[in-house]
Amino acid sequence: MVYVHNCFGLPLMPCTEAKAKHLLKAHKAKVVNLTPFTIRLNFVVDDITQPVTLGVDAGYKTIGLSASTEDKVLFEGEVNLREDIIALLEARRSLRRGRRNRKIRYRAPRFDNRIHSKNRGWLAPSVENRIGTHLSVIAKVCRLVPVSRIVVEVASFDIQKINNPDIEGEGYQKGEQLGFWNAREYVLWRDGHKCRNCSGKTKDTVLEVHHLVQRKDGGSDRPDNLITLCKTCHDAYHRGEIKLNKPKKGFKGATFMGVMRKTLIKRLRELYGSEMVEVTYGYITKNTRIENNLDKAHYIDARCIANHPKATPTKTIYSLLKHRSHNRQIHRLTILKGGVRKNNQCPRKIFGFRLFDTVKYNRGICLIHARRTSGSFSIRKPNGEKVSEGVSYKKLKLISRSKNIDIWKCNATLTAY
Repeated sequence: MVYVHNCFGLPLMPCTEAKAKHLLKAHKAKVVNLTPFTIRLNFVVDDITQPVTLGVDAGYKTIGLSASTEDKVLFEGEVNLREDIIALLEARRSLRRGRRNRKIRYRAPRFDNRIHSKNRGWLAPSVENRIGTHLSVIAKVCRLVPVSRIVVEVASFDIQKINNPDIEGEGYQKGEQLGFWNAREYVLWRDGHKCRNCSGKTKDTVLEVHHLVQRKDGGSDRPDNLITLCKTCHDAYHRGEIKLNKPKKGFKGATFMGVMRKTLIKRLRELYGSEMVEVTYGYITKNTRIENNLDKAHYIDARCIANHPKATPTKTIYSLLKHRSHNRQIHRLTILKGGVRKNNQCPRKIFGFRLFDTVKYNRGICLIHARRTSGSFSIRKPNGEKVSEGVSYKKLKLISRSKNIDIWKCNATLTAY
């Protein structure tokens, strides 16, 4: 399948490879993109299109996409979202705290500068990044095919109702931490002021509250992620001498969807119109998938969200990768001898190549994962498999420049090749 744009750059219905080859050979079209393969016509045609529905399986880690008509799927793929936002923010915060604590001029705290107090619609950077990625990939698909309707699945359920089915009214304001100063005090009281690992056998009187899943790995400060340990056991755990049971799967993804749902739908309707954007729910998608005996996958769920479960699927599934387009951190965190920090940024181009450029090496398609000023690059396959840690730039042939969101062809199991 080849995607087609008219002479003004607007999407038309896709055509076959044979038709695209004929148009290119007759110089009636030109190639504008390799993956997915897209051509632009050089002459004016009537914009006759069919109704195309885009199903979006919105998620915390993965987004499923499926654009289809009633009888044929035109585009299907999955998007892997970035999971390094929280760790980067933690590193930035530690750098700023270090600057404030060093012997420099005193800077008084400015509490009026808090963004969330000035702007009512402020969202956390990690949530804002995921919302922006949802909007970007939807716009990317709308530039490939003439989408006339967008249906988004948003998980909508009451998390507190799941934990306590009898909760009502003021009960939502009286959680399990009611009457305690903070989560730490509650956790110590819950565990009886005893170490949960040794039960006081080490006779260490210093108690500490430990995160079962670290905050940089996506853990939260909820009591079910906290545990009381004595200092001896706590230090032994971080040395790798003891192991602790991880908590049960929490509701972080569902909480994110609850925060994101209203903002995402509002922005989509501002961009595409209220009549074009619709909302559906997970139980409807699940029933549709089971009734049609379909496998569980994000892009298949998106097809069910579009209400076209019987549409003929395509042979190619696309994997969309969201990566950081620019590194704003100027220096590395590690301080060398003499208090010197190495630069953390490199030139945008090294020997004409940029980070995440698509290149050809030994008849294979690869991605530039790291660069050195000597001209020795580290390249990998789109699925992350290492190809070479030190190949000369002279052996690489540039295919396409890196973009904020890269698209790769995949097989039926979503393994990029």
